[in-house]
Parts: sequence; structure tokens; C-alpha cells
Amino acid sequence: MPIEEFQNKHEVHPYNFDAPPEGLFQSIHLAEGFEEELGFRRTHEIVPVNPTQVFRTDAPAVFVVFQVFQHYESYQVMGLCYPEKVPGLDPGTLLMQDAMLLALEDETGFVKLTRPEGGWKPGQYKVEIHIGWAVNAISLMGSMRFTIREQ
Repeated sequence: MPIEEFQNKHEVHPYNFDAPPEGLFQSIHLAEGFEEELGFRRTHEIVPVNPTQVFRTDAPAVFVVFQVFQHYESYQVMGLCYPEKVPGLDPGTLLMQDAMLLALEDETGFVKLTRPEGGWKPGQYKVEIHIGWAVNAISLMGSMRFTIREQ
């Protein structure tokens, strides 16, 4: 049998930076809030409260709550929020950003995107998720989207 037929062939799919992050993240959710729970290793675990992709215009914040795999170096998870399809707002305008430092023992965390001045406008928003110490082309891990609707 030729070696090409004997070896396992793996399909390599191109990574989609416009989709929710994969690889480093065990899970990542948009949520109305978060809670801290005591984990089985007596660590503080952050879990999402009311996971959703649709928020009201009076929402005080949108949280990106995540769980990562074990790591051997500290790093930051950063979220940058843009108005992707919001009437009257330029999609390239950075509305807000937040970052959370993950220490060696941390496997969960959150990024808090606070309500902009004047409140949320109805429409679709995009959150770029970056990893590292600075935002640049190679720090982008993926994108999350949420919708703001009138009450």
C-alpha cells in the first residue's frame, strides 16, 4: 500500500476570523451578566448569566464571558466593539473596548462592554476578540455579534 493511502489525511479548513473564536477558547458567550462560582480546584470560575445575542436598548452592559484552556503564560483577552449595522453610525467607529488579564491560574474571564453615551442604538454590533498585549493584525482571534432591539 502506498504511504499516501496509509496515512490519515486531514482536511485543513481556513480559519475564519469573522466567526466566534476557536482553539484557545473552550467556550465563549455573550451574556447579560456573570457570576463567580467556586470551582472544583477551589478557583473562582466566571460563568455567564442569561446568555443571549439580543439585548435591549437600556442594557447597562454586554458581557463576553469565556473559558480558556490551561495556559503557561499570562495574557490579556481584549474586546473591541463596533457598530456593524447600526443606522447613523460608521461601522469603523470603535465604540468601546475592555480587556481582562488572565493570570496563570485563571481559566475563565469576561470582557465588559458598557452602554455608550446616549444609550445603545438598535442594530447589529460586532465585537472583535484579541489575545495578547496589544491590538494588531495577528492578535485577532475571532468576532462575536449581538443585536440591540427596542424594548
